[in-house]
Amino acid sequence: MKVTSSDALAILRRFDIAGDEHVPRHIEQLAFYHPIPTSTMVSFRFMKRKYYILFDDTAEDNTQVIIDQVRTVKQDETGEVVQNPNDHLMTYGLPFKGKDTYLFVALSDKKRLDIELAERYPETSRSTWQKHVRAGHVKVNGALQESPKFEVTENDVIAVDVPRQTDFSDRELPIIYIDDNVIVVDKPIGVLTHSKGALNDEFTVAEFFRRYTTVGLDTNRPGIVHRLDRDTSGVMIGARNEEAATALQKQFADRKTKKEYAAVVTGHPKQDEALIDLPIGRNPTAPSTFRVDTGGKEAQTTYKVEVSGPSYSLLRLRPRTGRTHQLRVHMQYLGTPIVGDRVYGGAAADRLYLHAASLEVTIPGGERKVFESPVPRLFTEKAHES
Repeated sequence: MKVTSSDALAILRRFDIAGDEHVPRHIEQLAFYHPIPTSTMVSFRFMKRKYYILFDDTAEDNTQVIIDQVRTVKQDETGEVVQNPNDHLMTYGLPFKGKDTYLFVALSDKKRLDIELAERYPETSRSTWQKHVRAGHVKVNGALQESPKFEVTENDVIAVDVPRQTDFSDRELPIIYIDDNVIVVDKPIGVLTHSKGALNDEFTVAEFFRRYTTVGLDTNRPGIVHRLDRDTSGVMIGARNEEAATALQKQFADRKTKKEYAAVVTGHPKQDEALIDLPIGRNPTAPSTFRVDTGGKEAQTTYKVEVSGPSYSLLRLRPRTGRTHQLRVHMQYLGTPIVGDRVYGGAAADRLYLHAASLEVTIPGGERKVFESPVPRLFTEKAHES
């Protein structure tokens, strides 16, 4: 693929490294490589620092794979893979012109403030430190510094004043089931599965799981093995130990779990029962959203109409795959978007009418269980509205 100085600058902006004040001429010494047949890499200098951009759909967000490809260009190169500041789906990669794109920065004696902080305090991620700096929580040599790109050395005096986190110990979630290995809750609408960083100071399912698990306690995702969107309610399972987490994650990855959702949609599907087999890919015009795409990943959903009212229908949805926003995208494509879905064309409503009604899974010990959350009565009431 062809990569210009303008492309390199656009990618640096996506990673919050370049700003609007920078122009393509600030990209210097642009060079092209093909570390492996399926990837393209460019190296260049920007503001006296060397960068590498890797375009590789097979890297799978694996930092060692990325670093190994950088070192085919320069064997002794040292540095780090830059985190994706948007943190939608991948920790490091972000989409650019239909490719998964990674950024590697070579390190010198001077370092960005956020990099130095992450090295001095490794228990906190670099992306979190970026947020702390911008929020005014960091001073360098006695002066407040609000730019994560500010360059420092190991001899600079860096003072951190991070506010205390809100105490959520009095917040509860309804527990459907709990044993020594798993915990199952009935997630209300409006509750995040997990926060996107230390400064997202709100109660989450992960913070509730923290009381009951030994998994991921040094992260913002303790006990989490799958997700529900903020506006989706219903059954969520968490792992209480590492063995359970591995077993559950493998089941979700291998499609050995069975999930069933209730949804109220606008209008009526042409068939009362069908299999939707339509691939889903990222929407290039809105990278945090998805769409039916012939070049996307396999996605299958079965549905059955349970109530067909004057204007709305109540459906049972069973995803066979687990693509992000799969149910919402498939319903939009059929011309029957989920009510309350602001992103995918749903009718305005008091909530997203999508509820995780049941989850069938094998818990550690080999027992197959079905966990259920009753479908809210307002779903049926909504389906009968005219």
